[in-house]
Amino acid sequence: MTDIERAAAAIRSGDLVVYPTETVYGLGADALDEDAIERVFAAKQRSREDPISLAVPDVEAAREYVRLTERERRFAREFLPGPVTLLCRKTDAVPDVLTAGRERVGVRIPDHDLALALLREVAPVTSTSANVSGRASARRLADLDPEIREAAAVVLDGGETGGTGSTVVNVASGEILRRGSNADAVAAWLAEQ
Repeated sequence: MTDIERAAAAIRSGDLVVYPTETVYGLGADALDEDAIERVFAAKQRSREDPISLAVPDVEAAREYVRLTERERRFAREFLPGPVTLLCRKTDAVPDVLTAGRERVGVRIPDHDLALALLREVAPVTSTSANVSGRASARRLADLDPEIREAAAVVLDGGETGGTGSTVVNVASGEILRRGSNADAVAAWLAEQ
């Protein structure tokens, strides 16, 4: 069994997995399994008021979990896969625990071969940094908080990541909610569209 297959099997079993992205290491679990999502919150010691995004392998896969407007589709074609989290109106398939009861969920399509290989095996997966809330994000496995390493059934090694979190954008309102990688290009696109 390959590392990707082991990680996918762990996620299907409700376990947590650490996986690399082009930004930072992420903490993955089945994004539709409320118990698995609760384990992510617990491992990160994260407030249940802070929503968690989901990751999918491509825009087509996202359509099962979100309702994309035409403008959001154009944005996705331009920026995804990439270091951007796109807030979209969720479908009923997405549990409220993931979004802290909000109508929108962040969608991430990482531009990283190992992450995409995992997501082609199992998706959607939670997309949140693999760190205890308030601590620095992990760019290398050596940076992982001991609590996260202990909570994860499988840790995928993708070497050193880019280190800057994704830009979080609400295309519907034209707002950047968190500036990260590619923020200037995102802002320019929002201003022009």
